[in-house]
Amino acid sequence: MSGAGGAAVAPASSAQPAQEEGMTWWYRWLCRLSGVLGAVSCAISGLFNCITIHPLNIAAGVWMVMNASVLLLCEAPSCCQFMEFANAVAAKADRLRSWQKAIFYCGMAVVPVVISLTLTTLLGNAIAFATGVLYGLSALGKKGDAISYARIQQQRQQVDEEKLTDALEGEL
Repeated sequence: MSGAGGAAVAPASSAQPAQEEGMTWWYRWLCRLSGVLGAVSCAISGLFNCITIHPLNIAAGVWMVMNASVLLLCEAPSCCQFMEFANAVAAKADRLRSWQKAIFYCGMAVVPVVISLTLTTLLGNAIAFATGVLYGLSALGKKGDAISYARIQQQRQQVDEEKLTDALEGEL
């Protein structure tokens, strides 16, 4: 009983956090595309970083290749269709809130730069870091429209005027 019922309920709950946060479909695809491009740039730069005799560069390169595999697993599990656990990892990543993904992706992108500050690590992790920034911006939410902002400002101004008149009446 739980096989068919559980499978039908799982996709709806995994897509729910992104819909709750108000991400539009094109922004969600932009974040995913950025994640895939970040994975490609991390993998290529990580391989170039490993072609050296400096151990810190090799460690940063290995970390970048690991970043690339994690980004592909989370953002494009169809690229890893021959790994049995890819869909499970992607489902867990889809359940994360945008701010959690932002911290995770930005943190993963900063570590190789801290290990070895070179142009290759900076450029290779830039797109992966940008993916985290895009998810962070989606966590902040939409910008309010001008009418609601003007209404809030008018209410604040009325409250300030009332406080000022009460203070002046209290002094008299």
